[in-house]
Amino acid sequence: MPIEKILVLEDDVIVRKNLEQQLRQRHFEVASASTLAATQELLAKDNFDLLMADVRLPDGEGTELLQQLQLRPIRPLMVMMTGFGSVESAVDCMRNGAFDYLIKPFTVDQLEITLRKAEHFTQLLKVNQYLSHEEDEDAGYDLLGQSATMEQLRQLIRKVARTQATVLIQGESGTGKELVARALYRQSPRANAPFIRVNCAAIPENLIESEFFGHEKGAFTGALNKREGRFELAHGGTILLDEISEISPAVQAKLLRVLQERELERVGGTRTVKVDVRVIATTNRRLEESVDRKEFRQDLYFRLNVVPILLAPLRTHKEDVPFLADHFLRRFARKHGIKLPRISAHGMDILKGHSWPGNVRELQNVIERAVILCGDDGELRAEHFGVGRLPEPAAPEPLAPALSSTAAEPVAPAPAAPLAAEGALPPLSEMEKRHILTALEHCHGNRTHAAKLLGISIRTLRNKLNEYKSDGQTNIPGDAGDSAEPENEHAEGVEAGA
Repeated sequence: MPIEKILVLEDDVIVRKNLEQQLRQRHFEVASASTLAATQELLAKDNFDLLMADVRLPDGEGTELLQQLQLRPIRPLMVMMTGFGSVESAVDCMRNGAFDYLIKPFTVDQLEITLRKAEHFTQLLKVNQYLSHEEDEDAGYDLLGQSATMEQLRQLIRKVARTQATVLIQGESGTGKELVARALYRQSPRANAPFIRVNCAAIPENLIESEFFGHEKGAFTGALNKREGRFELAHGGTILLDEISEISPAVQAKLLRVLQERELERVGGTRTVKVDVRVIATTNRRLEESVDRKEFRQDLYFRLNVVPILLAPLRTHKEDVPFLADHFLRRFARKHGIKLPRISAHGMDILKGHSWPGNVRELQNVIERAVILCGDDGELRAEHFGVGRLPEPAAPEPLAPALSSTAAEPVAPAPAAPLAAEGALPPLSEMEKRHILTALEHCHGNRTHAAKLLGISIRTLRNKLNEYKSDGQTNIPGDAGDSAEPENEHAEGVEAGA
């Protein structure tokens, strides 16, 4: 509920008591005063969402307070009340910042309409403030592709979007999970309501509960004012919980309550806040395995997995690569003010033959880099893409000393994978594995550099290496010194996953 605390400034005792009763019946917290001086004291002690003030008061005019409040950085909405209404008075109040103007005596219906308008306006204002600070790279981007895989995905989105069901989108980094979430939102009945995105992996663990559920004034050091969480901002709309697997068990328990009861309590608060939101969650992990490892609550997984959507990696529908490459080519030529180049036949063969471990996001980055590096002849060749063949690895050198006192040992090269039988091709997963290990060896075990060279995120690289270790792969370059490597997922550049 955007409006919770209301201050009533009215010198007529009967009118004031009646108004207080009407507001408390609607479950608002109400404080009251009969003079400007008493109101100033209350405003100095606490913040209010709405102030209903009489125009004529024993110690001055309510319009004086209206003008003073416009200078405060945090101010309540003001509704002016008077028994001596005139057009001039109403115009003067609205010009000085009043939200509404009521002539006494007003009916219960008039009060209800004013309160509803104030709540709607307050939520829109707070959502707008949040969105003005939100960077959205994928806004306006659509799901692209002409393959049967992409057409089936679009049909599933159309079917699920019109419902209110919770959706869990799973897929590798770069497959377009956020684009699917936005498509679900745009095609849903809530398309005109807020769409709030929370990147669970980018918020520090000690702040994520406050980001989700909000906090009360004084709840912790630095909580100078009440703040609504993302769930309250999304009230009536949709919330996207991006990388849901990254939240701690404590927050998982509170999130489960929101999904079950559609209510929450702010950090440091005791008031129960009802929320009406549709939840869409994404993850690049296999949540079933996280549940088996006791890293993710099973009951929360069942609540999220009402409608599962599994996104296919680009390597399984490579027939979309030429179409995607052409689309990105046109987009980035316009973006960088470059004459539209063309892709050579050999260059297109390179793109179609690449395994794309970073999926569509990697292809997008590769095309943008190629457009920037394109020569004067306007043709994109294999050397512009930087994929399909890596430089020959240099002689191994010792890694930089770890942050601990123990120096890192020189990295032994990864053992070569066994070759396929003569005349046969190795599986695609084996080729990808060789490609990643070769890149890691080339970067002398530095995973951050290897991830940049491959065009994928450090998280994607780490997940791949963990899969290889679970399959029995040993002597992975850089494995021994991983804990000392200066990685910071939240500070890295554009992540490979949507």
